[in-house]
Amino acid sequence: MVDTKYWFTPDVSQNEEGNMWDILFEDATLACMNGAEPYGLIENGAIAIRGDKIDWVGPVSEIDVQKKDQASRRISLNGKLITPGLIDCHTHLVYGGSRADEFEMRLNGASYEEIARKGGGIKSTVAATRSIDETTLLEESRKRLQSLSREGVTTLEIKSGYGLDLETECKMLRVARKLGEQESVNIQTTFLGAHALPVEYSNRADDYITFVCKTVLPYVAEKNLADAVDAFCEGIGFSPAQVERVFKTALSLGLPVKLHAEQLSDLGGAALAASYNALSADHLEYVSEQSVKAMARAGTVAVLLPGAFYFLRETKKPPIDLFKRHGVPMAISTDSNPGSSPCASLLLMMNMACTFFALTPEESLKGVTLNGAAALGLDQRIGSLEVGKQADLALWDLSHPAELSYRFGFNPLNAIVKDGRQISF
Repeated sequence: MVDTKYWFTPDVSQNEEGNMWDILFEDATLACMNGAEPYGLIENGAIAIRGDKIDWVGPVSEIDVQKKDQASRRISLNGKLITPGLIDCHTHLVYGGSRADEFEMRLNGASYEEIARKGGGIKSTVAATRSIDETTLLEESRKRLQSLSREGVTTLEIKSGYGLDLETECKMLRVARKLGEQESVNIQTTFLGAHALPVEYSNRADDYITFVCKTVLPYVAEKNLADAVDAFCEGIGFSPAQVERVFKTALSLGLPVKLHAEQLSDLGGAALAASYNALSADHLEYVSEQSVKAMARAGTVAVLLPGAFYFLRETKKPPIDLFKRHGVPMAISTDSNPGSSPCASLLLMMNMACTFFALTPEESLKGVTLNGAAALGLDQRIGSLEVGKQADLALWDLSHPAELSYRFGFNPLNAIVKDGRQISF
């Protein structure tokens, strides 16, 4: 429950001259997620918001007295924690149906690949998503989005990829856009038409990629439905050559790319993605050191998805030491989807990244703030507490940021500030 003493909206009419802070949080512990100090930590810190931007951040002792006195509202947090709003940079949040039956099949011995080859997996969700009407799809997806919001998520990505035809792919992307308009969350949309081979293109993968590149992707770009383009490079997905066709089309349309890579085998997808300056390569359990070096050179973010690792009971872990050794930034995401990570808790993913992949709590928090922003190409706007960045904050009933990864099944969120405005739940 949000404490009502924190509710506010910026008073733009009083602030047109730019000489007044709308809100000043004082006596806070700030995890700025920048600078040389662990977490960019500032104890006994303060952060000021003007309009929808951060206008000042630093120790309380360094606040300009005149500006402090002119702040419309001053709130003491008594040492409680402020972080950037959390960022969930890889989700499949918009879909129809459920795959609880496949969960049961796996527990009876079937593998993820076996289920997919028998028409289950992604294809079963495609059938459900094609058949659901847009209004129902919107409302079902809203529930999942709100679960993430209640844990401090202020930005997330939503992929298509459960339509695999023009009509349903666009329906999914429209729903994602509507969620961003109707909820207090920034939504980045990603076109994932090359997710799986639809039944009507059985044994004709090249023809389907032609359809994606010649028909669907240009229409999606024309209607401004996507901010980026993704693909699934895998034996049960698409080959590197097919993915490269999608990448070339995307870049010709002015859309950045990213890739599901090396989840089940090493096809060199991460290196391919890096060669096209991809924002991210995601999963990466089987990625080679050569591909990791390519990612480092390109600045491609490694997105870790511990929920899928856990839910599929995988044993092959992403090579965290290689990412660290070569300076590849690591983001963490829920991969929220019906088949391999039916999860709507980014806080749980932070804990899993620490327990399964041995990330530190600081690396985990950076993975859902600054590095999560970089995976979406938004790190100049969000992801850290810096002057000029968007005023997207999460206020926690905690005194140290390590507690965010330490606990699970526990939500310490006190409030969210999104674009300078208080959000209540």
